[in-house]
Amino acid sequence: MITSVLNWLETSAKQYFNKTIFTDSQQSISFSEFNRLTKSIGSYLAAFVDPGSPVIVMSGRHLFTPACFLGIVRAGCFYAPMDAEMPLARLNQIINVIKAEYMLVDKKHLDIAQNLDFNGKIIVVEDIINTPHNEMLLNKATSNLNELSPLYVIFTSGSTGVPKGVITSHHSLMCYIDAVCSVLKADESDVFGNQSPLDYIAAIRDIYIPIKTGASTVIIPKNEFSMPAKLFETLNKNKVTALCWSVAGIELPAKLGAFDILKPQYLKKVCFSGSVMPCKYLKIWQKNLPDVMYVNQYGPTEATASCTYYIVDKEVSDDTVLPIGVPYENYTITLLNENGTAVKNGEIGEICVSGPILALGYYGNPEKTAESFIQNPLNNNYRELIYKTGDLGSYNKDGLLEFHGRKDRQIKHMGHRIELGEIEETAKQIKGVLDCCALYNKKKEHLYLFYTGDASSKEIVLHFRKVLPGFMSPRKLVNLENMPVLPNGKTDMQALKSYFK
Repeated sequence: MITSVLNWLETSAKQYFNKTIFTDSQQSISFSEFNRLTKSIGSYLAAFVDPGSPVIVMSGRHLFTPACFLGIVRAGCFYAPMDAEMPLARLNQIINVIKAEYMLVDKKHLDIAQNLDFNGKIIVVEDIINTPHNEMLLNKATSNLNELSPLYVIFTSGSTGVPKGVITSHHSLMCYIDAVCSVLKADESDVFGNQSPLDYIAAIRDIYIPIKTGASTVIIPKNEFSMPAKLFETLNKNKVTALCWSVAGIELPAKLGAFDILKPQYLKKVCFSGSVMPCKYLKIWQKNLPDVMYVNQYGPTEATASCTYYIVDKEVSDDTVLPIGVPYENYTITLLNENGTAVKNGEIGEICVSGPILALGYYGNPEKTAESFIQNPLNNNYRELIYKTGDLGSYNKDGLLEFHGRKDRQIKHMGHRIELGEIEETAKQIKGVLDCCALYNKKKEHLYLFYTGDASSKEIVLHFRKVLPGFMSPRKLVNLENMPVLPNGKTDMQALKSYFK
């Protein structure tokens, strides 16, 4: 019986012994050697880390990073990845939430780790990769590991200004990977091209599909995504057959004319997610690669990455709006009204997700967990949790789910989920900001910050650079004498939208 992702890894390591599992810009590693590496890391950790504990990972775009993830699991623990390129203040917030006693760091990011507010033990990855295996210790560490044990905690934006740690079990991850593999028909012949940061939710496909199926993943250098011709060259050099990228990642090569220089020769399947796909760019991909299967995915981190998919079965035009499709296997989608009842056919309701793929909740935050993961109001007979996404959707006449934006003030920008409230909380920390409101111009993909007070644009920009990731920094700053308000005293957001140009 399969109880954890380690069963997948053991099976694949035997079946695909000498086959490459991961390739980065410097080296490749076989399934057997990767398995050995995870046991070395696990043996080191299991000597002193209590099973069931979180371990932070701050490591770069190389094959040692997924080895750290699985090595932590070998020690009977779960991992919490962090992106070292985030501002120190953001990293410290994550540290404060997860309260881990141990952090795995590669040599490149050791200086950053040492400057964080972390009081635990920092372990350099390169120093432990040759630790002798201790099978007895590893077996003891994982003796209580089961499919409902936590696998990872991935952090998303929080409306209070504190990031939320979404904690996901082995079972939820395995259900999702099984479903995606079925739709993509992924097998050992596939080579995936990784775009997503390895600490981000989208990377789970590039990490775990190979572990499940015997496929391979190429970890593409970040700088190549700003050089689309070089990017396509890398895809061809590594004979990449499959891409699971953000919409922004798919857009850029088409936007910059990469197809006029070179075409990916081996691609068979391309799936995208994170935001709404502008079909004028998808049309360019279809025109140049007509035999590729294109899949539009939708879903939140709380439902293990993506909960619905739509296979694009016809040529799109510039103004095509893609549906988000049908639920993956093991997912159930329910559309609810404000009063908790099901909407009628064709009506818009909040997209709610249920099934074995739901996250375990928000790490260390039972109040927020109880607020977001609720008993299904349509079921009074037994316990059935659903996750309220805050997204709006409706079913069209073909039975396909269509997306209608956010119910609240959470947005998708550059493939990332962002709480506008967190941007406002950050701005309020600035001495010269009296009042503020963050809005998103979806058409132009610009984040706006409207504010009153005497803070300068430079002060605001510098503060955001110190505190939040670049994708959360407002691009447009508008200083107002007074914030427009409605009769009830709330900010008049429609009045502010008149500034969108």
